[in-house]
Amino acid sequence: MTELRVATIGYAFMGRAHSNAWRNVGAYFDVPDVQQAVLVGRDPAATKEAARRHGWADTATDWRDVVGRDDIDVIDICAPGWLHAEIAIAALQAGQHVLVEKPLSNTLAEARAMVDAAAAAPGQVAMVGFTYRRVPALAYARRLIAEGRLGTVRQVRASYLQDWLADAAAPMTWRLRKDTAGSGALGDIASHAVDQVQYLTGQKVTTASGTLRTFVTERPGPDGTEPVTVDDAAWATLGLDGGAVASVEVSRVALGCKNALTIEVYGSAGALAFDLERPNELRFLDGSDPASESGFRRVVVTEPEHPYLDAWWPQGHVLGWEHAFTHQAADFLGAVASGTQASPSFAEGLAVQEVLDAIESSAARGGAPLRIGE
Repeated sequence: MTELRVATIGYAFMGRAHSNAWRNVGAYFDVPDVQQAVLVGRDPAATKEAARRHGWADTATDWRDVVGRDDIDVIDICAPGWLHAEIAIAALQAGQHVLVEKPLSNTLAEARAMVDAAAAAPGQVAMVGFTYRRVPALAYARRLIAEGRLGTVRQVRASYLQDWLADAAAPMTWRLRKDTAGSGALGDIASHAVDQVQYLTGQKVTTASGTLRTFVTERPGPDGTEPVTVDDAAWATLGLDGGAVASVEVSRVALGCKNALTIEVYGSAGALAFDLERPNELRFLDGSDPASESGFRRVVVTEPEHPYLDAWWPQGHVLGWEHAFTHQAADFLGAVASGTQASPSFAEGLAVQEVLDAIESSAARGGAPLRIGE
C-alpha cells in the first residue's frame, strides 16, 4: 500500500486540525502516502476556501457524495456528533476505513450500532479520535504506570476546565442544543477525561455518580433568546475495576481556564501530574526516594526515547497541541497498512460513552451511584 485517499467531513475547528495532520504526517512518519482528496462542508464557498488553504484537491457539500466512492479509502468524520453514526456506518458498509472525532456518538444506541458495524467490517480500521492519547507526555505517563513505577494506583484526579462560555452573552451554537450535541461539557470534554482515566491506569470504570449543572440557561440566538438544553459543567466520582477511585470535573464556564486538562495519578509507590497548558512536561514523584529528597521532579518530554519524539526535532525542542493529531494520523495509517485494528477502537469509544451515560443518569437521580450498564 503506497497511497491512501482521504475525505474529511467538516472544515471548521476539528477539520482544520485534521487537515494539518494529513498534510504533514508523511513528512515525519513512515506511513503510506496521503492524498487529500476531498473536503466536505455544507457552505460551498467556505469549503472551497478551506480546501485551498489546507491542501485539499476537491470539495463536496454532501457527505453522501464521498461515502462509497471507489477512489476514497478513508472517511475522516469531523462533523457534529449527531451525524457520526450515520456517516460511519455507511462508510464501513461501503468498505472504507473510518476515523471519527470523539465522542463516538450522541447516544448509546448509536454507539452500539457503530460498534456492530465495525465488528461486521473486520477488514476496515475503525478508530475514535481521543487525540490526547497521542500527547507524548501522556503516552509516557501510561508507560510509567504500566511499568509499575507508581505501584498500585489508588487515586486519579482528572479536571478539564475551559471558559469559552463564561460570558452569558456568548451566542447560541449547536454545541448548546441537546438534539445536535447530545450533551454539553459532559460529552465534549469529560469524554477526554474519562478516556484518560481508563487509558492511563489500564483499569475499567465500573461505577459512577455524577452531578450536572447549567449555569447559563438561555443564550442569544439568530431568532431571539433560546434555551440551553445541555450542561455547562459536570462532576463525577468513578470506581475502577482495579480498586482505584477517580474524580472528574469539567466545565466550559471556568473563567480564566482556556484548555486546562490536568491529570494527577497517585499510587502506592509514586505519583505523576500533567497539565495540558504545559504539554511537554510531566511531573513525577518516586516514592522510593528518601524523605529528605522526596518531591515531584519535572520531566521535559522531548527526548528521542519518549513516545513519538524520534520523528521530530533534536531533544529539548518542544512540540505543540497540533502534533498530537499528526501522531494520531500516523497511528491510524500504520494500522491500515499493517491490517491491524487501531486503538482507541469503536468498542473503546462505547466504553467511554457508557460511563458518560451513567454520570448523566446518576445526576438525574440526585447523584446516586450507578453500575456501568444499569
